[in-house]
Amino acid sequence: MTASEITVQSTLSSQLHKIQASKEHCYEVTRADLPLSCPMPAMELWNSHPRVYLPIEDTGQEQCPYCGAVYTLKD
Repeated sequence: MTASEITVQSTLSSQLHKIQASKEHCYEVTRADLPLSCPMPAMELWNSHPRVYLPIEDTGQEQCPYCGAVYTLKD
């Protein structure tokens, strides 16, 4: 895993540290994170784009059309 990759789990929303959505990042999500939206609930919103829902269930991987962040569904 590279330094720009971040593992996103359902526990993220309980963390105090917020993360930024960015095309530099790849995020692993689980079924507990569905429905998947970008930005995710644990992401900072001050410089974010409008929330968009990504249909990751069928493909296993989706890219946000706004910021380019790549999400991979981890089974």
